[in-house]
Amino acid sequence: MIFGIGTDLIKITRIKNINSLEKFALKILSKNELDLFDSLSNDKKITFISKQFAGKEAFSKALGTGISAGIRFKEIEILRDEKGKPIFTAINSLKSFMLNLGITRTHISITDEREYAMAFAILEK
Repeated sequence: MIFGIGTDLIKITRIKNINSLEKFALKILSKNELDLFDSLSNDKKITFISKQFAGKEAFSKALGTGISAGIRFKEIEILRDEKGKPIFTAINSLKSFMLNLGITRTHISITDEREYAMAFAILEK
């Protein structure tokens, strides 16, 4: 059964215009995501963090809370499987929050095209 659906669209130049991309990355990325971020060239970092941000926003919207109620960006981890498919992992208090809500499966699709990054998330009970 579907618990929630969320989507987010971000203009990549919004991320590109941030004064300190590294500070923003530290604010929203998990340790594992930061490792990926640090391994990328500067051009790819902007697209990567745009997609991660859109994914985390879509996830929070599917959860029904947005980024509030004690949910932090760093607790929403989006990594890739061996084929490049994005996968969610809930960290720390978010993990128990989701268990209490009965959420058992998560799905995400992330894309980018020139100026935009977009994500679509589904949470299931």
